[in-house]
Amino acid sequence: MTQTYEEMDAIAMLKADHRKVEDLFEQFETASGKAKKQSLAETICLELKVHTAIEEEVFYPACRGKIEDDLVDEAYVEHDAAKVLINEIEAGGPDEKFYDAKVKVLSEMIEHHVEEEEKRVEGMFSQARSAGLDMDALADEMRAHKKTATAKFQSGKSAQTTTFEGDSGVAA
Repeated sequence: MTQTYEEMDAIAMLKADHRKVEDLFEQFETASGKAKKQSLAETICLELKVHTAIEEEVFYPACRGKIEDDLVDEAYVEHDAAKVLINEIEAGGPDEKFYDAKVKVLSEMIEHHVEEEEKRVEGMFSQARSAGLDMDALADEMRAHKKTATAKFQSGKSAQTTTFEGDSGVAA
């Protein structure tokens, strides 16, 4: 029997988000018509903005110091690279020359990122579980953050990078 989102632990929630976005990217690839493509792209961008927010605000900080720091650092940078494309996609539209290409490159970036997180032994999720993180407590916190992030991003807030030079949120 399939678990509901409310019953999932943190890793199951993140993996469910990954599968949802993978499905949306597949739909985009086969979609015809500008309106359908734009609708799918907007949904993809919203889902990714919310997902990156819960990872960056809850999951990654919980992992810091308990798994390989390089993995956490790389995940933040991968998110920021994706956010640049997300903001470009949201600012544009299907009539723009590189619109489909941007969505395709974003899908490839996300595919790589997901692979890094989900690798069986050395992946972030595997290391986090082995480190003994409380995945149920993290899931509760992530669900709460997801609600506020969804509301924030549905209102039109753009994705903010944190690791790129010139960003106000750069960690010291």
